[in-house]
Amino acid sequence: MTDEPVRYECTGGLARITLARSSRANAVDLATARAFDDAVERAGADPQVRAVLVRGEGPRFCAGGDVAAMVAATDRGQYLEELAGTLDLALQHLAALPVPVVAAVQGAVAGAGLALMLSCDVIVSAASTKFLMAYADVGLTPDCGVSSLLPRAIGQVRALEMALMGRTLTAAEAHEWGLITEVVDDDMLEARMAQIGERLEAGPTYALAQAKRLLRSSWQTPREQLGQEEAQVIADAVTRPEATVLLAPFSKR
Repeated sequence: MTDEPVRYECTGGLARITLARSSRANAVDLATARAFDDAVERAGADPQVRAVLVRGEGPRFCAGGDVAAMVAATDRGQYLEELAGTLDLALQHLAALPVPVVAAVQGAVAGAGLALMLSCDVIVSAASTKFLMAYADVGLTPDCGVSSLLPRAIGQVRALEMALMGRTLTAAEAHEWGLITEVVDDDMLEARMAQIGERLEAGPTYALAQAKRLLRSSWQTPREQLGQEEAQVIADAVTRPEATVLLAPFSKR
């Protein structure tokens, strides 16, 4: 065990990024935001990585920004702007990784922790997890892309309910609302995350990467342009070795 706020490990083609501030509910201060971005960069720079797992150590996934660090800052506004900007950039890098990213969440996901979770592609939740905005509880406002990511996941009306009314979701409600991919028993979270990670690691790398990129970019890409790009990408995909192997059985029918 190290004192680093974020741990990075890689076994075979599966990378693991772990928030390691369990005594602070994995709340993110500036050092943690920078360390997280470094870990994402390591995963993106390694051509052997085919999938990434994101976890929070201890009983909670992520409590968002570290409020104690904000309060202790000499210039709170300057500190918070730097923290939010640094973490937001790290999460954009995470969402743009050319491999699938799996988040396993437990305990509580609050504030910027929602942005971290939604910057991943597949989200598995322990059944006891709670999801909340929490910004208004300390007189603050959404950051790190929450204003965009949350309504896209669950719709504007529900996002506003969480932001303005302080609605806290159970894991079952979060799944029903489309905030997370699936819910498992608490003691099955680690095993299910690993199972999904191994499946994605073994999948067709180019096809999965391009599917992720096309879907995530569809919010900003005009429909006509997206259709043209899809046609170009699928034409490229069909010539690649992975597709050749997977399509081979169909040539015998």
